[in-house]
Amino acid sequence: QVQLVESGGGLVQPGGSLRLSCSASGGPSGDSYRMAWFRQAPGKEREFVAAINWSGTSTFLTTSVRGRFFISRDDARNTVYLQMNSLKPEDTAVYYCAADPRLRAVLETSTTTFDYWGQGTRVTVSS
Repeated sequence: QVQLVESGGGLVQPGGSLRLSCSASGGPSGDSYRMAWFRQAPGKEREFVAAINWSGTSTFLTTSVRGRFFISRDDARNTVYLQMNSLKPEDTAVYYCAADPRLRAVLETSTTTFDYWGQGTRVTVSS
């Protein structure tokens, strides 16, 4: 059973930056996963933010964050990152990390294509 733990959330002013981390453990040694970040704002459905393929060679980000957010992975540390720059109040949400062991394409953005989820880390963008 894979466990995902997010960290790095907090309160930041508009225009600021945060880096979220997702640490993975418990999976079979040597296995690779497609990884992604989702977010859920109060009163809204969970939405896709960014994904990275198993090798780190391909990424896909939702239109609203392209050019501001960047996803990366460090398999030696079993960690996936979401670097968030030029943050806006509309980025306020709980951010969730997700893992897909079936190695689907990064363009698959549905929550149903991910088997494992973290508990989330809260990001608040406010002055």
